Amino acid sequence: MNRPARLVTAALAASAALLLTSCGSAGGDGSSSDKIAGAGTGETKSASPSVSAPADGIDRPEIKLPDDMKNVFEGQSAGDAVKDVILADNARSVSSVDQAMASGDLKSSGMAFYYTDTALTGVYEYAKNAIAENISWTGTVRYFDREVTVFSTASAAVTYCVDESQSNLKNSKTNEVQKTDTSADSYVYYNTAVKKNKDGVWQIWSLTEDRGSQKCQP
Repeated sequence: MNRPARLVTAALAASAALLLTSCGSAGGDGSSSDKIAGAGTGETKSASPSVSAPADGIDRPEIKLPDDMKNVFEGQSAGDAVKDVILADNARSVSSVDQAMASGDLKSSGMAFYYTDTALTGVYEYAKNAIAENISWTGTVRYFDREVTVFSTASAAVTYCVDESQSNLKNSKTNEVQKTDTSADSYVYYNTAVKKNKDGVWQIWSLTEDRGSQKCQP
């Protein structure tokens, strides 16, 4: 079995292939989140988020990962106010899925805050299955070469590379760590489509990956 990030592809592949063709548009109407815990209810919100947030007045969910699970996001500042907000929300979206896996709590994970449409369905099912199988991870995952392309005031794309070479699977019930050898597949290129919702949050609605991409190899 591979690292957790590799499992995300299986959950999202079918939907992302269809959605990527309209990456430059605003996306769907969010109807896919109707039956997902925490979606559209405000139940994921917290007054004291652990991940730093801009002074934008948005009541964001708390995202707090365990000490043995670390995400490192390089290039947090693109030198553009809009792009910087998009990059910050991208980092929070990634960590919200990891938080769900680590805590076993789908409802308070923040996924429904940072994902929408078919992408939300995909990450929700992925996290749900991981929790059921006691799958988590430990170590450090590095996110680098992060770039934002803004299409409009409410639509953009975020691309980035991921280095999973310093992380391993962990059984969340027994804490047993399964070592994973580093290979070309430890480096992944992601392409995400995001849109700004009415509250000002840049949500992921489409996601594709290229595992082993030459763009991300050391």
